[in-house]
Amino acid sequence: MAVKIIWQINHSCGHQAERNLSDRAADRRAGFAEWLAKQECSACWRASKQGDEQDKAAWLEAKRAEEQAESEAWSEQCRMPPLEGTERAIAWGVRCRHKLLAAVYTALVLEGETSEAEWEEIEEAARTITRAGWFIDQRSSEPGDLTELLQAATVADRPSENPHF
Repeated sequence: MAVKIIWQINHSCGHQAERNLSDRAADRRAGFAEWLAKQECSACWRASKQGDEQDKAAWLEAKRAEEQAESEAWSEQCRMPPLEGTERAIAWGVRCRHKLLAAVYTALVLEGETSEAEWEEIEEAARTITRAGWFIDQRSSEPGDLTELLQAATVADRPSENPHF
């Protein structure tokens, strides 16, 4: 007599389902059927995951709105100029600029040897950059690199990389 391939599963959620376990080796079907019985059915599992995704999306949206408000208040307080770019890039750039400059201030001034007067020069150089994409691109930069990055971004007389154009 052959080992059965169709199993009646009573899921932990209370639903019942017939499962074809022919894709499992005959000696593993009973164990897998027991494991399935301890799980929610597919429909309940999907519904719970959809709820988790909605909760996660709502949490992320609220967190991003909070960060945005904090970054915009900081930008106003520090007299940072508005950024240029798409609406989405501007919002992201404002958050990136705030996080980047806050991290650099902590590393260089609070934990390092940079004076407040030197910091004001760095902050003034950051004010000259108004392209949101620049701050987005620098979001993973090391705090000690910002001065050099700002200098590279603000050099007016860069020689052309390709003199033929």
